[in-house]
Amino acid sequence: MPIATILIEDSPKIREALIPSMLELANLEVVAIAETAEEGLRVLKANTWRLAVVDLFLAEGSGMEVLRRLSPKSHGQFVVVLTNYPTGEIRNRCLALGATAIFDKSTELDEFFVFCEKLFSDY
Repeated sequence: MPIATILIEDSPKIREALIPSMLELANLEVVAIAETAEEGLRVLKANTWRLAVVDLFLAEGSGMEVLRRLSPKSHGQFVVVLTNYPTGEIRNRCLALGATAIFDKSTELDEFFVFCEKLFSDY
């Protein structure tokens, strides 16, 4: 059974490429999409999900804001950040705000898919 996933990403081009790959390579089914931090927080509250995939730079607001304002996650819910700016400082801040993992969406997509597949291998 596919893993219910929320994708918070403002680039239509990236979403178009990422969504089919997420399903095919990691069994992640995107059940809702958001382009802004506020919209992301709304869809996270309005949907049942196991994984949230969050970009840091959004049309309005930031992925950091989503991480900071996200209510405590339920057991079995995870947040992964996909960004083009995975500096050491950014990685540390995201992890401190509750991200499960951070990946560079330009160079670490294979690692992202493997991570997600392993994360949900018991489901």
